[in-house]
Formats: sequence, structure tokens, C-alpha cells
Amino acid sequence: MSTTPDAARTPSGLYVPGYVRDHDTHPPLDHPGYLSTELRHPRRPLTLLPHTLTEVTAPVLGEDRVGALDHDLTRQHDEEPQGQRIIVHGQVRDSDGAAVPHTLVEIWQANAGGRYRHTADNWPAPLDPHFTGVGRAMTDAEGRYRFVTVRPGAYPWKNHRNAWRPAHIHFSLFGRAFTQRLVTQMYFPDDPLFFQDPMWNSVPDPRARERMLARFDYDATEPEWALAYRWDIVLRGREQTPFESDEEILEDDE
Repeated sequence: MSTTPDAARTPSGLYVPGYVRDHDTHPPLDHPGYLSTELRHPRRPLTLLPHTLTEVTAPVLGEDRVGALDHDLTRQHDEEPQGQRIIVHGQVRDSDGAAVPHTLVEIWQANAGGRYRHTADNWPAPLDPHFTGVGRAMTDAEGRYRFVTVRPGAYPWKNHRNAWRPAHIHFSLFGRAFTQRLVTQMYFPDDPLFFQDPMWNSVPDPRARERMLARFDYDATEPEWALAYRWDIVLRGREQTPFESDEEILEDDE
């Protein structure tokens, strides 16, 4: 665990290390291209609070909270969903490059037609009765995760004229502590919509943007069954995967 030089002591004298503060990986809270951030970004300077023992100890997210089919979004209903079946897998790592074992990874996504199962998503694309679009898995002893799903479709979201979100899958991870929670999006290579997507373009460092991009993994593709994509996730540090705030997630999906 990387710590800040100003790690604190509790009133009882217990030494509590703090995590290194984020680098210039993440998008600004107010990004002109993403119109709703103008209404939601903080108006006053932020105050950094010292980490306490609660923030730097691991969350209790055991395997008993994950169902047998939670990782396979194509088998959660009586029949399979429509769309191209894909495998999404990778490794979760910490700022020092070490694998993060036994941590919770959650995903949610649109269906193959680009529609979420959400009451506020009512654009004229079909709902799939056999696809809910949510899944969860625990990483193994080497920090590896694996999901089976369908490739999501693009969808319009009215941010600007003719605005379409590139195909993406939302990820939420807790890492080694609650302060390491990472909420982000995984994109697919060669998507034609990157040029006009403010979420992709709001990440200031082009190299950090590339860390949100999965790569096609031919070796993990299963013959006559599913294509595969690999996406490794880094929770903190200079190679951290860019994250987004909870407010951005709600605005995007609604």
C-alpha cells in the first residue's frame, strides 16, 4: 500500500497510513463538453479529509454474496439474450503493481440494441426480456476476474446534436479499502464514436484514455462460442484507470 507523507495518528495513538492522492489521470469535475457537469460540479474549493482506520481497512465482501451465475449475464434468464456473446476478463492491480485478490467487481451495461433496463431509458430500441445487464464477480487469488455477456450497443443521450455514446461497460471495484473504490467505463477498440464522446475526451492525458480501452484477446476466444476482450484495471497510482463520479454514472444511465 502506498502512503502519503502526512499519515495521521488517531486519538488513541494508532498510526493510520493514508493512500497517495490521485494524479492527473481523471477528468475535471466541470467539463464544457459534458453539459450536465455545469450544473453538478462543486462551486467551492474541495477540502481533503485525512484517512481514518475505517477508510484504509479492507471491505468485507465475501464470495457468499456472489451467486453462481452472477458473472454470466447470458445465463441469468430462461433463454439467452440477443447479441454477440463476448468474454471480458483481466486482472485487478494496485498502485505497486501487485494483484488484488478476492475483491468485488461489478458491471452494468446496455443490451445489444443500446438500451438499459431502466425506467428512464425510453428511446425506441427494444428491451431484451432475457438480459438484465448487471453482473458481479470476485477476483481470484491472482486478482483475475471474468465475465460472459453480450457486446453492448451504442445509444443516443442528447448531450449535443446527434450525440451517441460509444459501446461501453460500466465497472465498479472496491479494491483493498473503501477509499480505493473505482467506478469507470471499459471501451472497445476501433469504435467510430470516440471523436464526439465527452466522457472519453474529458480525460486529459491521452495515455490515460488508452487505459480505458480493452484489447481483443484471440487466445481467450472460445471457438464457435464467444469472442474475448482483456481489460486490466489499476486501482491507484500513476497508472491508475480513470474513474468517474457517482453523479456522472446516474446522469449517463438515466
